[in-house]
Amino acid sequence: MITGQKSMPINILLVEDDNGDAKAVIRAFKRAQIANPIVRARDGREALEILHKQRPDMPEAPFICLVDVNMPRMNGHEFVAALRADPDLRKLVVFMLTTSKMRDDVDHAYDNNVAGYIVKESAGADFLDLIGTLNAYWRLVELPDMP
Repeated sequence: MITGQKSMPINILLVEDDNGDAKAVIRAFKRAQIANPIVRARDGREALEILHKQRPDMPEAPFICLVDVNMPRMNGHEFVAALRADPDLRKLVVFMLTTSKMRDDVDHAYDNNVAGYIVKESAGADFLDLIGTLNAYWRLVELPDMP
């Protein structure tokens, strides 16, 4: 279980519209024996509702976000821009986890201060290793105070 500075479990917010990709991520976390709660949003708007606690069934923060780029209603870039513009959410740690290899998407993501940009295809068979790497990252780095 990954915990923050105050020994609170860190919730993982998976912002992914594709059911197959979402199931693969959740399965990989289970295989890597990472027991942190994973909350799924199907687009950026739903993710913002969760983070603003507009849904009573959602756990309390803190969250680390894994965000797809291409989604309906509010895409990943729009979602991250909204996070960065919100004083209560601007410090959230965000990783883009997407199929897009477009240089514009990579640059746009880093312009919005994401912690990493991961192409799903590159993760491929090594997806479990990727999840293990994220787990190690979260354990080693000092995370900002989160809402």
